[in-house]
Amino acid sequence: MLRFFIRLLGYLAVASGFVALVIDGARSIANSSLQFTPLGEILLILLPTRYPLLQPAIERNLHPLLWDPMLLSLMRSPVALVALVLGFLLLWLGARPEPQVGIVTRR
Repeated sequence: MLRFFIRLLGYLAVASGFVALVIDGARSIANSSLQFTPLGEILLILLPTRYPLLQPAIERNLHPLLWDPMLLSLMRSPVALVALVLGFLLLWLGARPEPQVGIVTRR
């Protein structure tokens, strides 16, 4: 049952990644320059009150270096890329294990 939910979240993430890719592609064609939506902008739209509190909480509770080089570069990356990578990772984690054919279990 858990594998089903992981695959479902993976399919939803891949679908949202493709939607974001199409939107960014249309915006790039309309503006005649490469345009992409950063992940931080989407998180600011979805979580307007919680997103500004994320940086101080991570710097205070975890480690200051976790925010600046790592998470800040993740927040600047394209949301389509992040959603596609996350979706394919969830699909890989939720895949059924392959049957092991040809392995003798008796000794």
